[in-house]
Parts: sequence; C-alpha cells; structure tokens
Amino acid sequence: MPESSSRNKKKSTAEKPQKTPKKPRTTSRPWVAPLMLGCWLLGLVWLVVFYVAGQDIPFMNDLGNWNLLIGMGLIAVGFVVSTQWI
Repeated sequence: MPESSSRNKKKSTAEKPQKTPKKPRTTSRPWVAPLMLGCWLLGLVWLVVFYVAGQDIPFMNDLGNWNLLIGMGLIAVGFVVSTQWI
C-alpha cells in the first residue's frame, strides 16, 4: 500500500526571530521603601492621635469614625506599595 504524501513533506527551514529575554530587576525602586514606611507610620499616627486626642481636634471630631477608615486606608496603601519592593 502506498504511503500518503503528507508524511513526506519537508519542514520549512525559516526560523522565527528570537526575542531577547528581559533581565529581571534585582534592585528595588528608590521611592518604594520611604513611601511604604511613610504610609504605615502616618496611618499609625493618625489612629493614635484619633484615639488619644480626637475629641479635642476640631476636624477629627467632625470626621467621627471616618478617622478609622483614613488610618487603616493609609496602612493598606503602605501594604499595596510594599508589593513593588524587591
């Protein structure tokens, strides 16, 4: 029985141009650590000031429990920024 002609096809020799792989970053961006620590500390200070003297500070008294969201939000932003740190 004769073989089918599809088995005898030669593969094309045209090669695809190869991309050079990107080198992974080995250092962190210089703004990441200060911004991360700054957000954490500012959020912590905001919460401590709210609990200790929030009733005496007019704008904090007006915000009420939104101060908790602001403080925790700053801390959360610090954690999001920390994902950029290598």
